[in-house]
Amino acid sequence: MPAPTGLAATWPDLARNADFATLLDRSLRRLTGRSLLPDGSTDADWLYAQAPFCLLAHDTSTDPIFIYGNKEVQACFEYDWEELTRLPSRLSAETPDRDERQRLLDTVKRQGFIADYRGVRVAKSGRRFLIEQAIVWEVFDEAGVRHGQAAMFETWRNLTALDPML
Repeated sequence: MPAPTGLAATWPDLARNADFATLLDRSLRRLTGRSLLPDGSTDADWLYAQAPFCLLAHDTSTDPIFIYGNKEVQACFEYDWEELTRLPSRLSAETPDRDERQRLLDTVKRQGFIADYRGVRVAKSGRRFLIEQAIVWEVFDEAGVRHGQAAMFETWRNLTALDPML
């Protein structure tokens, strides 16, 4: 496994790191006016273990790796923390959906964020699910340094063979 780079090297335990939680929250707030944390809190434990939404982030490497996924994301994608934070983010979509996913990420990079994103993703078991009303945004610090991209969604549902999204 490659050595951690970027934020994962600077802040080794991103799962419960208050500075990282603040970075995610402030990036989202600057771009959209929305907050991840209740009442301006920096409660990284709440964001990781109790938030009622899925939150994940990947780094800026050429083939981005997930650097964060809260407990809701881990349940949704069926990966634990160690598995998720070694996973190239492109593998969260099936091969035919990867071009669409890359277009989304390129648009986010140009615009700063996208609200109301909808797309098919795949769990570790191969189970397909549809995420809806997702916000995807650029993660950057106060100095404007880009650290990756993050996504937050509350709505998702399993897909079946009979689903019209297939």
